[in-house]
Amino acid sequence: MDRERRPPGDLERSVMDELQTAGRPLTPREVLARLEGDLAYTTVMTILFRLHAKGLLKRERTGRAFAYRPVADEPGLAVRRIHQILDEGPDREVVLSRFLGSLSKRDEQVLRRMLDDLDTRPARPRARPPEE
Repeated sequence: MDRERRPPGDLERSVMDELQTAGRPLTPREVLARLEGDLAYTTVMTILFRLHAKGLLKRERTGRAFAYRPVADEPGLAVRRIHQILDEGPDREVVLSRFLGSLSKRDEQVLRRMLDDLDTRPARPRARPPEE
């Protein structure tokens, strides 16, 4: 049987999309029912386990199974990924500098406006990612 292989990370993204749109925690069986293709239950379980281990999902016991939900919305997850990249990078300043140098003029203007807005607000403590 010749199955078409998914690109790396595609299944994780599909699972995260389903959990984001559900608006409530889902069991592996519910996730499986929402996904297209002929996936095995154990494949979905593995993906959910990995996403939970990465800190992207929280889980709660529902009967004999766990129900999973994202720890944050899409923008919040993007912020977590950016922090992870900066924390793991060899030189935070170089990474930020190269990122800023790669911005389009429009994105640069948006960022400048946002930084100016931050300068006019009272200081507040840095938000920490939620703990399970």
